Amino acid sequence: MDRGHREEHNGNAKRLCVDKMDMNKPMRMKGGTYILEAGEDTKSITVIFSMDEEKSGILATALKIFSSHDVNLLHIESRPSKRDAIYEFMVEMDAQQGNVNAAIEEVHKCASYFQVISREHQRSKDTVPWFPRKIRDLDRFANQILSYGSELDSDHPGFTDPVYRERRKYFADIAFNYKHGEKIPRVTYSKEETATWGTVLKNLKKLYKTHACEQHNQVFPLLIENCGYREDNVPQLQEVSDFLKDCTGFTLRPVAGLLSSRDFLAGLAFRVFHSTQYIRHASKPMYTPEPDICHELLGHAPLFADPAFAQFSQEIGLASLGAPDDSIEKLATCYWFTVEFGLCRQNGEVKAYGAGLLSSFGELEYALSDKPELRPFEPPKTGIQKYPITEYQPVYYVAESFEDAQQRMIKFASNIIRPFSVRYNPYTQSIEILDSKPQIQTLVKDINCEVQVLMDALVKLG
Repeated sequence: MDRGHREEHNGNAKRLCVDKMDMNKPMRMKGGTYILEAGEDTKSITVIFSMDEEKSGILATALKIFSSHDVNLLHIESRPSKRDAIYEFMVEMDAQQGNVNAAIEEVHKCASYFQVISREHQRSKDTVPWFPRKIRDLDRFANQILSYGSELDSDHPGFTDPVYRERRKYFADIAFNYKHGEKIPRVTYSKEETATWGTVLKNLKKLYKTHACEQHNQVFPLLIENCGYREDNVPQLQEVSDFLKDCTGFTLRPVAGLLSSRDFLAGLAFRVFHSTQYIRHASKPMYTPEPDICHELLGHAPLFADPAFAQFSQEIGLASLGAPDDSIEKLATCYWFTVEFGLCRQNGEVKAYGAGLLSSFGELEYALSDKPELRPFEPPKTGIQKYPITEYQPVYYVAESFEDAQQRMIKFASNIIRPFSVRYNPYTQSIEILDSKPQIQTLVKDINCEVQVLMDALVKLG
């Protein structure tokens, strides 16, 4: 079963449950700074640390410490260290549950560098979370990922394969060093990797004509012709990105692993899709526990070439900018049930357009059978639906069309609490905050000019 989930899902895909620590006593940590004094309303504690030993699975060892003290982890990030260590890790913990103090002390004992940061107060309701304003701002958070390189879970098919783990690190390094505006480095895929891609492609092509939406089937031959979609060739991200840019302005940028929901959705606002470049383990070609290049290029890429779908995806991204955390969760859930696992009606039949379906032979068959429950896509209801991440979905949401889904998302976004509206300026590739009358008056003038051009064209056609 091909999953390809891309979010933290209410904190973590694997949630560690959580008591309360005494945070009023400052502490000095080796290589770090004081814990800031905090009150009873402190919501989270963040620690940054490097371990004394650098070996595979060291992050998993540290996470077991938090788990043993019933600490709930809100965010995990690993990255190459600028200090002496190879890697450093950042972990944000729920300060209200579990024995956080004991966990901190135990991790500290085996750390070569340790810094603790206490967040004194929960962000006030009037505070707007930071979000990227220019497309280059995506460089700031694009690699704030849950795992890096060879750090794989023990149940991952490639966990005991040192060659595969080293290969994953190679791809992660490409993503970590990538900056906006650069060409995505070409990759020479091995015979084994190419064979895995070929197996996935061969099987999925059997279902596309009968199960995929018409937009996917219209674009797919163009990807074969222009981007090298063949069983004996893994396409290059840069070539697919160039193709999408010509079609809808969407581009791909490499990412090393799973991003937070907020960071990932922010990329969509700029018509940027964060794509992995590695491929699943050869031992299980029809399964991947995380999104890989098969998921990205077979599931996502074809639909991003469709103007209506591209606009719908961008609307979700724009709605996320500066939104409160609870709204982000609802938007991420809407994304899950549309861009990842969405169905739509076409010519009286239900077809698949979600990437999680279009890159999974088994779930694509299942979703269009009589086994799951189908419901109409309604963002207020869809956004609060619970869902599993390790098995087929029991419920799928059906959109009447991409245009209808887009309008529903725009209406849903209008109810998100934030003191401004936003607009993407494609000429400057930046986000404009609309919070003053002069701005809006200028925008209305621009729209009127566009309407005049359209009216003139209609007159000439009439």
